[in-house]
Amino acid sequence: MANHADDGDDDFSKLLGDSLEAADKTFAPGDRVRAEILAVGQEDGIVALAPGKEGVVASAELAGRAAGEKIDLFVTSVRHSEIRLSINPTDKNLAEDLKEAFETSRPVEGRVSEVCKGGVRVSVKGKSAFCPISQLDLKRVETGAEFVGKTFVFRITEFAEGGRSVVLSRRKLLEEEQARAVTAFLGQNLDGSIVEGKVSRLEKFGAFIELVPGVEGLAHISELAWSRLESPSDLLTVGQSVAVKLLKRETVEGRLKISLSLKQATEKPAASPASAVVDPWAKYAAGQTVAGKITRKEPYGLFIQLEPGVVGLLHQSKVSDQADFQMERQKVGDSIRVEIGEVKLADRRISLQLPRDADADEWKGHLQTGDAAPGSLGEQLRAALEKKKR
Repeated sequence: MANHADDGDDDFSKLLGDSLEAADKTFAPGDRVRAEILAVGQEDGIVALAPGKEGVVASAELAGRAAGEKIDLFVTSVRHSEIRLSINPTDKNLAEDLKEAFETSRPVEGRVSEVCKGGVRVSVKGKSAFCPISQLDLKRVETGAEFVGKTFVFRITEFAEGGRSVVLSRRKLLEEEQARAVTAFLGQNLDGSIVEGKVSRLEKFGAFIELVPGVEGLAHISELAWSRLESPSDLLTVGQSVAVKLLKRETVEGRLKISLSLKQATEKPAASPASAVVDPWAKYAAGQTVAGKITRKEPYGLFIQLEPGVVGLLHQSKVSDQADFQMERQKVGDSIRVEIGEVKLADRRISLQLPRDADADEWKGHLQTGDAAPGSLGEQLRAALEKKKR
């Protein structure tokens, strides 16, 4: 039969041992403790740290709290028999917290305080840290001045000298967020999906389309329109929103490459029952006068878009006899009326010229008759034409 008296003696001995151990406990600046508020005076409050051990806290830090309440505190100083504490962590506590964040890769919040050589200074929990300018953002940052005064989340990449040297990176966190977004996007949108994107860059060979931040694909020029294009700029502009079809994704030399199609995101034009010709180039014939838009200037002439995918050339030689028309004054984006000179359907080429002036032709015809005497019809036509030009 068990001896209950012995069990009681054991429990008492354990409690006595724990009490003596607590009484012998020493405290040092930076220690974090759980204390009970004993009393709050006008200037200081008294807290119980252990049996026979008390500490002092400024009453202002205990505002709104009452005796008997437990609170987490930090030891700020130990002088003789007085132990002073605060609800705010010490430099040692902050350094230990930053070290733990560095070792566990836990993000920390910081406020950019100023620009310095090579980057910016960041205040993290009251401690100064450094973020290189290359680690501030995913895109290139020139000076970092636009970040001053703003608060961001950073990753600690270096921690040395007990916390006196702390290096941060915001870019690493942004890259991780971007990688998660890319993974989510590709998981939700398989090959063949139709998605929305924005034109981010135009090249001679095609258009780069940003699907989500960090995910960019290429639509080759052959996949932009059902009809032949001379240049992607004939159809698209940077910043334009478009619907595209995901054709294929592959990893080349560690980089993700996505092939897109703009034309396959829309239905292919059906042949008209009334006509076997659906080619927009076939709508144009010599002698037609049409409106167009200048899309490119070259020393030898102007490229003019008649409609999306159909571009003709107004050659310098076609305007040399037109004194009123000055090639150098024409600007990309300007509207212009032109006359179809020649259409080479198989080559997808249209040569353009300026519309002929019917009045001028009529005047020239009369001059050829030699009737240019004062008061004659030829003279009247000459005067009318000069007045028109003015």
